[in-house]
Amino acid sequence: MAQSKPNILFIVSDDTGYGDLGPYGGGEGRGMPTPNIDKMAADGMTFFSFYAQPSCTPGRAAMQTGRIPNRSGMTTVAFQGQGGGLPAAEWTLASVLKQGGYQTYFTGKWHLGEADYALPNAQGYDVMKYVGLYHLNAYTYGDPTWFPDMDPELRAMFQKVTIGSLSGKAGEKAKEDFKINGQYVNEPGKSVTLHGVTYPDGVVGIPFFDGYVEKAALEFLDTAAKNPSKPFFINVNFMKVHQPNMPAPEFELKSLSKSKYADSVVELDTRIGRIMDKLRALGLDKNTLVVYTTDNGAWQDVYPDAGYTPFRGTKGTVREGGNRVPAIAIWPGKIKAATKNHDIVGGLDLMATFAALGGVQLPKNDREGKPIIFDSFDISPVLFGSGKNPRKAWFYFTENELSPGAARVGNYKAVFNLRGDDGQATGGLAVDSNLGWKGAEKYVATVPQIFDLWQDPQERYDIFMNNYTERTWTLVTINAEVTKLVKTYLEYPPRKLQSEVYTGPITLTQFQRLQSVREQLKSQGFSLPLPTGN
Repeated sequence: MAQSKPNILFIVSDDTGYGDLGPYGGGEGRGMPTPNIDKMAADGMTFFSFYAQPSCTPGRAAMQTGRIPNRSGMTTVAFQGQGGGLPAAEWTLASVLKQGGYQTYFTGKWHLGEADYALPNAQGYDVMKYVGLYHLNAYTYGDPTWFPDMDPELRAMFQKVTIGSLSGKAGEKAKEDFKINGQYVNEPGKSVTLHGVTYPDGVVGIPFFDGYVEKAALEFLDTAAKNPSKPFFINVNFMKVHQPNMPAPEFELKSLSKSKYADSVVELDTRIGRIMDKLRALGLDKNTLVVYTTDNGAWQDVYPDAGYTPFRGTKGTVREGGNRVPAIAIWPGKIKAATKNHDIVGGLDLMATFAALGGVQLPKNDREGKPIIFDSFDISPVLFGSGKNPRKAWFYFTENELSPGAARVGNYKAVFNLRGDDGQATGGLAVDSNLGWKGAEKYVATVPQIFDLWQDPQERYDIFMNNYTERTWTLVTINAEVTKLVKTYLEYPPRKLQSEVYTGPITLTQFQRLQSVREQLKSQGFSLPLPTGN
């Protein structure tokens, strides 16, 4: 018996540039043909103002939870050895869809923590297969072929704390499939010694990992097709094209430009194409919503082993280059083919949209029974052309801010957190340009900067001071949205940070202020240790 609820196939790539893919001016014209993604665009809706978060962990947390990262505490990139991760109290796409009777499956990059409670099989996924917990270059830290002069004790530490590929079912302890390193090696399931490092359960190098992700996805679809009465949700997460790009041997020199990055884009496109071909061959495509996107903007700091974006800024910034990403949605007969959309939408909106299509109400309380708020809008009217986009604003965060570093309302964007195009704080004299230093008088910053993203998507021209009397009204609408956001923190307090990040030196002033607070608390019977551990 056919089901009424749609299947959902959600494909995510890593660090893919807005300008890498054919539908966005990349593809063959940039030496990296993407015929499969081109076909997806021809068959569905391509988004041109789709937003992610500016780095991996926050971007993935936002998509999984439908909440801005500071609400879940997932504000910074998770590293090996940190432990912790996505709080057990959070709802995910999978745990919400399970309320609607969906079978759920995860494969590929997770990057939302190492603790058992933070893994996919504890976060609503029935099965997880070949799961990677980190950004791709993390797997090179303990590899002597990458850092031959690294201190041996430091290398040993990385080798000890870096978890390899994980698989497991809900309610069971996850098991390590094999280790992952930065070499052209594919030896799972047997003890291997390479360059003085022994891998008791085998090792798979970066070039081969996405092959396992593809394999897991294809096997799941074969199994799901045998039970057509039960809807499924599968989340496929490729490691490509995060730096370092090491294409699988079958894709080496297969791009027109013959670069490692371009070869990796061709690999990504091919693997996505194979999954789409399988979906069609099994006859599942007619009742399956497919969504493809990436986790954040291009990481241009590591160019040429990086994606390309026509926008200003890079991964880690509040500029469009760090946040505006490619996205395509397909559902034959439901989403009109070859449509282009310019509405403000983003990864946050997948939660409400998937839930609505799955016939599930978003929960009022978190998984521990406390009130919860979502930052997600149901954009199915946009997908089906049946109504207007419910979202009117987007907030940009870089790390653990509560107030956004930038905000977009309609076509206008205000940038409050002035950082350079590389993400570094610049202070009052903002050399916020790739054009170089031209004297302090040329770079006296106005705060905020205002950009008309419809006319100036590259954020080249700050119109706030140039047309001050004409543009002051923009801050009224933007401030209203920011105020509304900040007020939600009072009713729904953010969770504690799940990982720490260096935020600059501790000053004497800060230290003395902490001492004062400590003394006040001590007088009330509380004890607060100093940062020195005294």
